[in-house]
Amino acid sequence: MYNRIAHIALVVKDYDEAIHFYTKKLDFVLIEDTKIDETKRWVIIAPNGAKESCLLLAKAANEKQLACIGNQTGGRVGFFLFTDDFRRDYD
Repeated sequence: MYNRIAHIALVVKDYDEAIHFYTKKLDFVLIEDTKIDETKRWVIIAPNGAKESCLLLAKAANEKQLACIGNQTGGRVGFFLFTDDFRRDYD
């Protein structure tokens, strides 16, 4: 049996702002952006060249979820992005 983590949900304030940040600032690739209903979309992004896990951008649906943005892992580092050139990616 082959198991893998396909998507990790990340609560965001606004889909388009988050897509812009990840694709323009971090050079992620927008894999899918499908409208589900008037307020929800299925938005998948991944680092350029990623073969496994992706981020699912999930728009906060209420005040409790909005309060979690930026602290979704309880104040701990929850995501680690590997790079072959930190300075290039930072710049």
